[in-house]
Amino acid sequence: MAAAADPQRKSPSKKRLKPLLLILGGLLLLALAAAGGAAALHLRGEPGPAKPALPAQAQYLPMAPPFVVNLGDDNDGPRYLQVEVQLVTRDPLDVAQLQHHEPALRARLLMLFSQQTAGTVATREGKEALRAQALREVQTLMTEETGKPSAESLLFTSFVTQ
Repeated sequence: MAAAADPQRKSPSKKRLKPLLLILGGLLLLALAAAGGAAALHLRGEPGPAKPALPAQAQYLPMAPPFVVNLGDDNDGPRYLQVEVQLVTRDPLDVAQLQHHEPALRARLLMLFSQQTAGTVATREGKEALRAQALREVQTLMTEETGKPSAESLLFTSFVTQ
């Protein structure tokens, strides 16, 4: 009974509890620090896998009115080609340049289209070849006038031969 009355003697369970609380508190602080670091990296925007850059939006420039030319066939009587053309660029500044030079572009394209025959434009391959030639004409003129080709592509949006 003397041992129970001794106030200086601590119970064995209290001696073990203090280091256990210190260890648990340390682990809790470590977990909070790790979570805070992960949140900081996420909010800071650490670069992840690179996203592919999208090209600039295409700008379409219709060349109106449609081109109408006589074809070079004389065997079957007069024949003609009517084609609607749109130029494609991705630079809004090029749209203004293409519009400014449209009379010269139309003149070059009219000469090119009038050199065709019904046989050369009857097939898909013939139309694709003509489209590629027309784009080269546009890019050549624009490079001469502005120092850059300006048009990325040329589209036929209507193509009629008769």
